[in-house]
Amino acid sequence: MTQQIQEPELSGVRNFRDVGGLPTSGGRRVKTGRLFRSGHLAHATETDAEFLASLGLHTVFDFRNNADHALEGPDVELPGVRNVNIPLSDPADGREFWKMVRDGDLDQLRSILGDGKAAARMVNSYRGIIKHRTAEHSRVVHALAEDSVPALLHCAAGKDRAGLSIAVTLLALGVEREAIVADYLESNAPHRRYRVRRSGEPVEARSSEAMELLAPLFDARAEYLEAAFDTIDEHWGGVDRYLAEGLVLTPETLGRLRERLLD
Repeated sequence: MTQQIQEPELSGVRNFRDVGGLPTSGGRRVKTGRLFRSGHLAHATETDAEFLASLGLHTVFDFRNNADHALEGPDVELPGVRNVNIPLSDPADGREFWKMVRDGDLDQLRSILGDGKAAARMVNSYRGIIKHRTAEHSRVVHALAEDSVPALLHCAAGKDRAGLSIAVTLLALGVEREAIVADYLESNAPHRRYRVRRSGEPVEARSSEAMELLAPLFDARAEYLEAAFDTIDEHWGGVDRYLAEGLVLTPETLGRLRERLLD
């Protein structure tokens, strides 16, 4: 399950990686250089943009919503690359919620995030995206099967909305769940994590209690992704029916997807 390409040093793009090399249950592996994931591209430096352009991308899928774009800005333009915006509900959605997260005092953070509320919010949102955003995920997987490869999938941090979209794609490819979770958990590496800023100060200036309250929002936790898998099993009875009924993937489309993305 080792990555087969050297990960670049990107200074303005967080959480970038190639998911190539992940194994399927049938003994195949995801091709390298075909499917990438990352955080947003709004702060990409000129050097970052040159590297991204060198990947030969066909499409960049951006799962951010209007609030994200207002906060972070639009993605950098990459020559010859199609940009597709498919807003997905944010696991910590809402402009007012994020204002409290970024600027709220400790009492506010305790009230909205304490006593397990933050982790429960994440679990519920992962379940909700899987159950209610089948049309969006279907659109992505169909596009990858037809003409959108190589592709980069990203949201703000590259962890939740992009993480679920990558997970759904990998399930369609037949990648083992353990491998999907292992790739997802790589978002916890310090150099990958999303940088949240409080107005006028770096996040590092916050108290240890504040950081502990915020941690569930910015962690990649196996329980979140496993809740998504549980939702597939509970609602559709397993991956096969989820792909066929939830994502409306025919055997022919699945075959094209796998030929494009698997060795």
